[in-house]
Amino acid sequence: MSETFALMPLWAFLAAVGVTFVAGFVKGAVGFAMPLVMISGLSLFLEPQLAIAGILMPVLLTNFLQAARSGLGAAREAIAEYWRYILIVCIMVVLTAQLVTLIPTRTMYLILGIPVVALSLIQLFGIRFHIPDHRRRVAEWGVGLLAGSLGGLTGTWGPPTVLYLIALETPKAKQMLVQGVVYGLGSVALVAGHLQSGILNTVTAPFSAALLIPAILGMQVGFWLSDRLDADRFRKITLIVLVVAGANLLRRGIMG
Repeated sequence: MSETFALMPLWAFLAAVGVTFVAGFVKGAVGFAMPLVMISGLSLFLEPQLAIAGILMPVLLTNFLQAARSGLGAAREAIAEYWRYILIVCIMVVLTAQLVTLIPTRTMYLILGIPVVALSLIQLFGIRFHIPDHRRRVAEWGVGLLAGSLGGLTGTWGPPTVLYLIALETPKAKQMLVQGVVYGLGSVALVAGHLQSGILNTVTAPFSAALLIPAILGMQVGFWLSDRLDADRFRKITLIVLVVAGANLLRRGIMG
């Protein structure tokens, strides 16, 4: 842990633990937005590259747990049907992750803030798209390209995936299954990409590993309370908070 405290003061580490617990709670309660919550929260007081490093192991483990809940048989079926989308997401995650170290800090704040605000507003206002069957092949490559590019740069490819599945009119149970597989395999690609980019290294890995505990604890509390919450209201509140946090990232990118 000495490496972690060389990166940041104690208050920043404790704040990161708190943000991660909240992100885990949101994922457990409503099943989405952990990377969005973490990246927007951590970037308020950490440099963007360190914030990205921090989310890697919690996102990997929680996505693996989400995918594992459906069983290997169901996961194989999802991969067989959506393999093109999964493939392009994973490829683009690995490729665009290599660009993170080359992007100036202020530009990085804009790259982080724009998708947080845009994707949160789309979900908040319930904007829906429709993809006809004859356009599905084009859409899966196009949306996969967008989702994977965002994933490599920001660690967030979930919202485009959700919007894509809704646009295909995928049944709710199948949506959750496919999301789990896409998130699980995508997070493996994300970790691999940032091992290659150098974002995840011997100095930043202990910080990311330390955030595993609050992530899992928050997720378990979210599972426990999910039946007691008004899920729709909680989801809307979460999205509003994300819009505000994303707007602050945009402010830092524009004004410094």
